[in-house]
Amino acid sequence: MDEQEVRRVVKDYSDMIKRISYNYLQHTYDCDDICQTVFLKYLTGNISFKSREHEKAWMVRTTINACHDLKKNAFFRKTVALDEVANEEASQTKKSEVLEEIWKLPGNYRAAIYLHYYEGYSTEEIADIMGKRKTAVSKYLSRGRRILKDALSDEYACFYKAGEQYAK
Repeated sequence: MDEQEVRRVVKDYSDMIKRISYNYLQHTYDCDDICQTVFLKYLTGNISFKSREHEKAWMVRTTINACHDLKKNAFFRKTVALDEVANEEASQTKKSEVLEEIWKLPGNYRAAIYLHYYEGYSTEEIADIMGKRKTAVSKYLSRGRRILKDALSDEYACFYKAGEQYAK
């Protein structure tokens, strides 16, 4: 793999990897580790992709798997985040009321909502990425939207109306 290709991959996917890993882990300092892990797997894996969409899906799936692996790690479960100790919040992705509520969703709902609305994946693509059936992903989206609808104020009503078409 040449240097130009490596630069393209890092440029194209580093922000997405960090956003997805923050969505799962909610700690900015872990996001850099996940990003490094994903790129190392990419560089050392000798992987060929059918298309850019296939490459992106691999990046998303590998990021999610790396996040799960980190969460299983005893060190991750038995430590306290520095930002909690210092009572200062680390710089994060731009906060919003909607994102904060999305982060409170159960894991599968959160992943499906995030991949659909923030990364632009279809239900079928999310099913492939998450290793679930399309009907399960549709349920995650539907139930996640319902939870968000109950949790958020009326100012986000347009969000739900747009999402209801996907619940069918």
